[in-house]
Amino acid sequence: MKRSASAAWNGGLKDGQGRLSVSSGLFTEAPYGFGTRFENGPGTNPEELIAAAHAGCFSMALSAQLGAAGLTARSIRTTATVSLEKVGDGFAITAVHLDLVAAIPGADRAAFEAAAQRAKEGCPVSKVLNATITLDARLEA
Repeated sequence: MKRSASAAWNGGLKDGQGRLSVSSGLFTEAPYGFGTRFENGPGTNPEELIAAAHAGCFSMALSAQLGAAGLTARSIRTTATVSLEKVGDGFAITAVHLDLVAAIPGADRAAFEAAAQRAKEGCPVSKVLNATITLDARLEA
């Protein structure tokens, strides 16, 4: 299985403009630029897309871990926060924090935390990122 996305960029770093598209067609020509990446301007940015990918991947990995333990979640809600920091002469994604809130009938705290840790370590997006990945997990009744 292979998935793809594309980027087009015109101009310099600060005055240039880019467009991002995904092969599924979910979005095409989404604008991005210096302002969307470093100044919270309108549009998307690579780090936001990595955060979305990580949150989605982790949530599915957790569902798989729960299924292996004979549990099914009523809900899994994950927010991934990607940290982009100045490192040396450039920038690097230095960390990703996953914030999880899940409702899982019949789950005890220990089983939930073990499944969440296995999902964090086993999620393919976690494996590809060269960053510190932390997790806060809350089990709802």
